[in-house]
Parts: sequence; C-alpha cells; structure tokens
Amino acid sequence: MTTAGDIMHRGAQWIPAHETLDRAAQLMRELNVGALPISDENERLCGILTDRDIVVGCVAVGHDPARVTAGEMAKGTPRWIEADASVDDVLREMRTHQIRRLPVIDDKRLVGMISEADLAQHLTEDQIATWAESVYARSATG
Repeated sequence: MTTAGDIMHRGAQWIPAHETLDRAAQLMRELNVGALPISDENERLCGILTDRDIVVGCVAVGHDPARVTAGEMAKGTPRWIEADASVDDVLREMRTHQIRRLPVIDDKRLVGMISEADLAQHLTEDQIATWAESVYARSATG
C-alpha cells in the first residue's frame, strides 16, 4: 500500500504563528514553496499560510506584511494526514475539504507536505483526473 509518507515532499517547515508575513514570504522564497504550515507555540498545526493569502489577504487590502502575523491569517480548522495513511485517504481528505496542500504528520511532528505536484508524480492518470474534477469543480461553483 502506498502511503502519504511515500508521496509527500519531505523537509516541510513550519512558520510560527507569531512570525510576520514578510518573514513568511522570505521563507517561502528560500524554500521555493507556495505554502507553509503555521504552528502554535507547541509546534501544533494551527493553519496553513499561502503566498496568495499574503497577497490577497494582506497586501491587496493595504495592510503591512511586517505587522501582520501568520497566526492572524490562519482561518478554519487545519487539515492534516498521518504519514501512514493510504493514498486513498489522502485523496479523500483533499477532496472532502477542497484543499490542494496537505501537511503530513508523524508522531505529532510535521514530516512533509503533499501538494498537487506530488500527486501528479505518484498517482495514476485516473486518480489525478478524479481528484482534480472533484476539487476544482466544487471550488469553481462554490
């Protein structure tokens, strides 16, 4: 059985909730990623910050990214998956919650992220098509 740990991108890093968005953007550039999991003071997942969140939710509305924290941008209930979960579980979680990135946790620690690129590299064309149809069709109409 292929697991989340098998298809994830290793080396994901947290951004602490107290860090500012300008620092988050710098870290995204350094890591060449478009999203960072946000951690609370106990290194527990409390959200995910995307480059789009910074631009649309902060800069475009006239806020200073040096004064807004990652934690202030965290919305909703964060979703994640255990490293030993099956790929079917990964796809179900992403479809159900219409998300395109999924943190992977092992023993309460962040061990990786699964993104669309990871799915494209590891899944069959049929699996990708079904996933994309369900995620993009609902988000386009919702």
